[in-house]
Amino acid sequence: MRSVAEGDRTARAVIRDEALRLFAVRGPEGVTVRQIAEAAGVSAALVVHHFGSKDGLRQEVDQYVLDVFEGMLGELAGEDGARLVEPGASSGLLSEVFGRYLPEGSPLPGYLRRLLLGDSEAGRKVFQRLFELSRGALDGLVAGGVAVAGRDAEVRAAFLLANDLAVFLLRDRIAETLGVDPLSGDGMARWGAEMLSVYAGGLRASPPEGPAAGPS
Repeated sequence: MRSVAEGDRTARAVIRDEALRLFAVRGPEGVTVRQIAEAAGVSAALVVHHFGSKDGLRQEVDQYVLDVFEGMLGELAGEDGARLVEPGASSGLLSEVFGRYLPEGSPLPGYLRRLLLGDSEAGRKVFQRLFELSRGALDGLVAGGVAVAGRDAEVRAAFLLANDLAVFLLRDRIAETLGVDPLSGDGMARWGAEMLSVYAGGLRASPPEGPAAGPS
């Protein structure tokens, strides 16, 4: 077992990450503090020491999920995001951003799916915060001169968020249909090219020229 003296910060992060992984698979209600402690290689007392209770740990996991999305949306709304929607833009940057924040095997998409589709106050708060981040990202793109707010900026922000979340919520079904995980590097190369093409020019637009990424 780890002790507090071995490094609070390291132990705290390990506990949070293991809780996220278990929550994604079983749901928070289906996981005990003892199971989280065993997965993290620490004592149940150390989990309580850091988080106070399972509810406290769940709140930290929720905040971590939001922080990850805030980081991604922040990048995509900044200078790099402006490059994404320029004519002829490559989806390489998009897959790079997703790969950095969501490495292969990340439990975050599964947890987010469970959180958003469940009927909980935590899920409602997470969606509201994600909407605020989406609205901020849109405002950043508008300020950079690479997007317009439309007649109803709130609806446009919600539409963009719904499209982004669909990849997380339907990840498994999309992977089965396309034969590639849409959140993997190869998957984002295919998904990103079409998504950015539609965002930039509508359904009549063609993606940038390049090697074929999938079956015809």
